[in-house]
Amino acid sequence: MMSSRYPVEVIRSERRVKTVSARIVDGVIRVRIPAWMSESDERKFVTDVVERIEQERRSHAIDLEARAAALADEFDLPKPESIRWSKTQRQRWGSCSVHSGHIRVSDRLVDVPPWVLDHVIVHELAHLRVADHSPAFQALVNRNPLAERATGYLLAVSDRLDRLEPAPSAGAEEIVDHFDGLDAAG
Repeated sequence: MMSSRYPVEVIRSERRVKTVSARIVDGVIRVRIPAWMSESDERKFVTDVVERIEQERRSHAIDLEARAAALADEFDLPKPESIRWSKTQRQRWGSCSVHSGHIRVSDRLVDVPPWVLDHVIVHELAHLRVADHSPAFQALVNRNPLAERATGYLLAVSDRLDRLEPAPSAGAEEIVDHFDGLDAAG
């Protein structure tokens, strides 16, 4: 097994009963799996865990706080209390808690073009001023000249993902927005 950046070493363990674990050691992704696991299960689990490790590494390369601060300044929007990647948002692109000022961005956006990620951030920043999707909110989002283009990109990705992923579970009540890219207005 190979990753795009790191060699992968698979270690079968008699002591490991159910779980698969992985970490990077000396520039090698070491994946530990139960000894009883079939070769097809090994390929599936190793591929999955390597993809997750690489995605997490890529997300660390993007400074969401600096990006949100720059976009807030550029589009005259409030700065968030915090902005972080979320591994749990599988159907949402982003979410914003207007009461606390915390923004979460789906880690599925790590590999999208920067202007698409910026659009999701601007959308969530706009919720810090206007909690709903009213015309006033849309006017704030549409300050971004690439809003319509980014929405189209997310619509295309959402359509593809809808065919691949299970339906979402219910979210926390405090979260007032779940930008999912399906609202054509942004």
